[in-house]
Amino acid sequence: MIFFGLIIVVTLATAVLSRLNVSGRSDWRTCMRWGLALALVATGLDHLANPGRYLPMMPDFVPLHSQVIFFTGLCELAGALGLLVVKLRWWAAVMLSIYFVCVFPANIKNAVEGLAVEGLPSATWYYWIRLLFQPIVIWWSLYVGGVTNWPIEQQSPTISRP
Repeated sequence: MIFFGLIIVVTLATAVLSRLNVSGRSDWRTCMRWGLALALVATGLDHLANPGRYLPMMPDFVPLHSQVIFFTGLCELAGALGLLVVKLRWWAAVMLSIYFVCVFPANIKNAVEGLAVEGLPSATWYYWIRLLFQPIVIWWSLYVGGVTNWPIEQQSPTISRP
């Protein structure tokens, strides 16, 4: 939820700056894209700088925990960059949505085992509520990458790459 909160804060700050003509004219999708990209940069750098914080979250079936944490940090940084590069945006959105599905087991483990992760709230309810935000972040990445317009605009059921 802290990740999602960061996305919201940056999105709203970008929207305010846009309305004040500080950052140019931006629509909501652009503001939301910046929100996700900057949140991914923050978490990606945290994965690289503080990998030990994420070790307790790793499910037992995942091998090479330290290497996977390093890789996920790189994925978050690459996804952030990809969202900001027009030619990479669609693919970055698709790959990020897959990434968010892949990290879901770690979030489930946190909720079920009631893990207290350094830097996050220690209340068990936090991890259960956080699970509810996972589908929203998946949709958010697909929306800001232009993969879907739903529910903002109606779109044909087939997904086409630009």
